[in-house]
Amino acid sequence: MTLEDLIESFEAEAERDRAPEKTPEVGIVMGSDSDLEVMMTGGRRPGAYDALVDELGFAEQTDFGQAPDARFTFETYVTSAHRTPGLMTAYAETAEERGLEVIIAGAGGKSADLPNMTASIAYPLPVIGVPVQEKSVDSVIGMPTGAPLVAVDAGKSFNAALSAAQILARQYDDVRKRLVSYHDSLQSEVGTVSRELHDGGVEEYTSGSQ
Repeated sequence: MTLEDLIESFEAEAERDRAPEKTPEVGIVMGSDSDLEVMMTGGRRPGAYDALVDELGFAEQTDFGQAPDARFTFETYVTSAHRTPGLMTAYAETAEERGLEVIIAGAGGKSADLPNMTASIAYPLPVIGVPVQEKSVDSVIGMPTGAPLVAVDAGKSFNAALSAAQILARQYDDVRKRLVSYHDSLQSEVGTVSRELHDGGVEEYTSGSQ
């Protein structure tokens, strides 16, 4: 599929009237496939894929014509702000009409413009920015007054996915229940660790965790 074909596919989907359960609720875009490790999974810390799939039960939708059985889904694309501005624009312009309800946008480098530009074009659709690297933070969060962009700390796409789910939870009770269940599991884990640390002592705990 050529770049032009991909742009046309966004525009074609925007013109179709698909039921909400057949379209992805969350869109994940990044400036390069080199950002996958941070944006999705398998890096130094869990990513957006881990949060959405493993913790919240979302499925990845790769074909608008063949939606997954899961009720809540997400899609993933590379839409470089600098190398493919037309693709980025088409994606953001058609996002809401294609059924998306929130976008997670990540970019690296000092000129990490994808989250900012996506937020400007997709407005009023909420966009959550992820600075892929520490040096990307200033670029991602530097939006002027009147051009909002929610952002997480560098590399924390996992939190971006949780924030996206929080937005959806205001409308979908099932997503809210999944978020509450995940939060309860975190509390339970902390309680277990605290008891094991106290009862066994520091030396036993640290030796057992190695």
